Amino acid sequence: MTYDHDALFIGGAWAKPATDATIEVISPHSEEVVARVPEGSVEDIDAAVAAARTAFDEGPWPRMSPEERIEIVQALSGLYAGRLGEMAEVITAEMGSTISFSNLAQAPAPWMQIEAFLGIAREFPWESRRTGVLGSDVVVRHEPVGVVAAIAPWNVPQFTVLSKLIPALLAGCTIVIKPAPETPLDGNLLAEMLIEAGVPEGVVSIVAAGREVGEHLVTHPGVDKVAFTGSTAAGRRIGALCGERLKRVSLELGGKSAAIVLDDADLAATLEGLKFTALMNSGQACVAQTRVLVPVGRHDEIAGALAETVAAMKVGDPSDPASEVGPMVARRQQERVEKYIALGQEEGARLLTGGTGRPAGLDTGWYVRPTVFAGVDNRMRIAQEEIFGPVLSVIPYGSVEEAVRIANDSDYGLAGTVWTADQEAGLDVARRVRAGTYGVNTYTMDFAAPFGGFKASGIGREFGAEGLAQYTELKSVYL
Repeated sequence: MTYDHDALFIGGAWAKPATDATIEVISPHSEEVVARVPEGSVEDIDAAVAAARTAFDEGPWPRMSPEERIEIVQALSGLYAGRLGEMAEVITAEMGSTISFSNLAQAPAPWMQIEAFLGIAREFPWESRRTGVLGSDVVVRHEPVGVVAAIAPWNVPQFTVLSKLIPALLAGCTIVIKPAPETPLDGNLLAEMLIEAGVPEGVVSIVAAGREVGEHLVTHPGVDKVAFTGSTAAGRRIGALCGERLKRVSLELGGKSAAIVLDDADLAATLEGLKFTALMNSGQACVAQTRVLVPVGRHDEIAGALAETVAAMKVGDPSDPASEVGPMVARRQQERVEKYIALGQEEGARLLTGGTGRPAGLDTGWYVRPTVFAGVDNRMRIAQEEIFGPVLSVIPYGSVEEAVRIANDSDYGLAGTVWTADQEAGLDVARRVRAGTYGVNTYTMDFAAPFGGFKASGIGREFGAEGLAQYTELKSVYL
């Protein structure tokens, strides 16, 4: 299968790019070029925003009834459901996600988002009446926020794109999507489905490009709202640019989440759960719970068992269904993770498994050996900074109160879990940890509920009615 493409999706149609610049998509496994596609330029962004602006200001999309927009998004859902396998293969090829994870989450979860948002939109209070304190009736309307700039990362490209695209469409917005240059291929597949679903001209553009072009999109005067998923450092920059312009912004940023293992936890079930919550997508996940907090009296037992579990995970070709850990997305990411592994050893953490160096049997690819450190102090950089790779830090605690304090001792507040035989005790811990999403003996995202972070993990929420409302402005009409 060839993934090459020679056009950009601008204003709902394939268009010749403004320059000859191309993106070479490199396989993280073979380190070979798997596709060449156009790289978006400032001129392409200008064309996309102009199309979106015209479609919003003059076109039918914002003026359709919610039911009419729902019908078109429902058609998109049906098309998406029919191409889940193809989407999974594309994402595995471009960013190295194991095919098992792509089939479990990278492709199905975006489709589940569509279905969830359709249900929410059908019940959403687009327009309601209330009695004012002065005796008059007040009509309260949710109106579309306008032209949206959506900037998505490479780790879960469709998941993050659709978390913005679908509520924006249902709200009546138009949107310009900028995928990361590492993962432009899945966006082309999505574009084909948008055309077939009958989304009107100008409503959606998808322009893969680098950081400078992305900043041009953020600051473009034709954009009303920016929705960004990515690093906290980039989020601070985007938030500052939007603040200067009083531009609406929502930011879904990084994390350094903690999994708290209580003394009564079932060890086997906890270890099985941590394989997913801590190492999903080869550790390249903002919600990954890479700090594992354990009772001091069980530290060596749990740390040793966790190291054995991690060491037994199969690292290899992401297209192999047996692989549990794939490569990092790029050489720079591989080098970054290995620097943190070396740093952990320098800081005095005890290496139980993994370390620097290529995993056995893999001659090519940007692989990192899944790594477990024991005896980690929460003040160490490996416990405070987001590594974005398969590196776990086991941290001992003396009491549940101390565990909660350690979990909260972070600039981030995105996710977390607690593992215990007592659900009520787990719920009590969940109430005290400052994180936007939390799990008791599990971690998941339910698209009917809001997702997002406290502190430096972001501003705003995605999913649920709260996520749909992020793409609306409130208007009060007094009668």
